[in-house]
Amino acid sequence: MSDRMSGRKGGRRGEQLMVPRAEFESYYGRQIIKAPSWSALDIAGYFFLGGLAGAGSVLAAGAQLTGRTTTAAAMKVSSLAAISLSAAALVHDLGVPSRFPNMLRVFKPTSPMSVGSWLLAGYGSVAGAAALTSATGRLPRTGTAATATAALLGPAVASYTAVLAADTAVPAWHGAHRELPYVFVTSATAAASGMALILGPTAETAPARRAATLAAAAEAVALRAAEKRLGMVAETYHEGRAGTLLRAARLLTAAGAASGLLLGHRSRPAAVAGGLALLAGSACTRFGVFAAGVASAEDPRYTVVPQRRQQP
Repeated sequence: MSDRMSGRKGGRRGEQLMVPRAEFESYYGRQIIKAPSWSALDIAGYFFLGGLAGAGSVLAAGAQLTGRTTTAAAMKVSSLAAISLSAAALVHDLGVPSRFPNMLRVFKPTSPMSVGSWLLAGYGSVAGAAALTSATGRLPRTGTAATATAALLGPAVASYTAVLAADTAVPAWHGAHRELPYVFVTSATAAASGMALILGPTAETAPARRAATLAAAAEAVALRAAEKRLGMVAETYHEGRAGTLLRAARLLTAAGAASGLLLGHRSRPAAVAGGLALLAGSACTRFGVFAAGVASAEDPRYTVVPQRRQQP
């Protein structure tokens, strides 16, 4: 074989590769995986409201245990309202109301959707019982048991939607499957703390103010960890609609936590403003993560390039 045919110049010393290094390309630039067909308003709202409900039940149980009865009662009603709206958003996205009851016919432990459906139904029942007994003052023992059960299920309700999203092939979600539940739980805690600041008397909100501060810091750490694991896919968390929403989320969450911690104990308007900022920040986080997922699915680079880098 001649030097020309073997791709050599001047023998072995000048050996060069004639075939260029393969670069990324897709079939006419089309996406490789199907982008989520979910409605952003319905499903990101479902994520946000479910988290608000679950974390709110934990705060309600803590408030009841420490004698903060007004805050406890308000948070129970808030959690019931949030989980009801969350379920309504899910049913609206499904399109056919009967599809949700159909998912409860069989329990599949290996299916995040099946587990989530049963969790949503079970939690909704005890959250309703906790709110109803608190509002009427009847069946106090039943109310106490329902409050405790809702608090036990609350963290799962706040995090299972992250597991559901990460179980898809969407790069920005699946690639952060370990960190995404922490992002959702910390964001939910910030939202529930904000709701407690709005609904509870100033004298009863000390635990919520501290929880908001810790949640804001933990959420920032969890998001950074997720972006580090995602590598180049983390671009979707910084660009476009997702980047705008997540930057707003960071600012609102930090401002809300600071307002609650520094001013919320002596100023009712400051507590309410801080609470509203925390709620808005949490909503922006969920909508931002949703937008990042859609963007990563629509651009084939985020599917192919990470897979190639993982190859030996």
